[in-house]
Amino acid sequence: MVNGFSPSPVDGAVIMLVTRLYTGDDDRTHFEELDLPLTVSAAGAMSSAIPIESIFFRDTTEAGPEVWDFHVAPRRQFAIHIIGRTEIEVGDGTRRTFGPGDVLLADDLTGQGHISREVEGPRFQVFAQLSPRVDLDRWRA
Repeated sequence: MVNGFSPSPVDGAVIMLVTRLYTGDDDRTHFEELDLPLTVSAAGAMSSAIPIESIFFRDTTEAGPEVWDFHVAPRRQFAIHIIGRTEIEVGDGTRRTFGPGDVLLADDLTGQGHISREVEGPRFQVFAQLSPRVDLDRWRA
């Protein structure tokens, strides 16, 4: 896998890894891996259109290193990392680092939430709020 992209060993299809944060039955945040299918064409590998409500950009240059204690996502949104690295810690203490090319789906809207730590900054990220009608089941392997 390179920058979240991987050819499928079965049929040569291309997928993009999306890591989802979600609230489990225990009211704690967990990680889930989703495989977003991409179709290969002369223009490259791309997904089908994903309905979004809004998009915004974030540059932490003026904010300095950040640590956000346990918090929930303010909305169901993709966080696409362009520059810098963030460590996310979930309820059971598991930590993962996200950097350039990684896509995180923050979908833990209730419960304990997660901790975010800047590990390499400044960071530049793109956030895209998903439409409520986006169905994630088609991305589960």
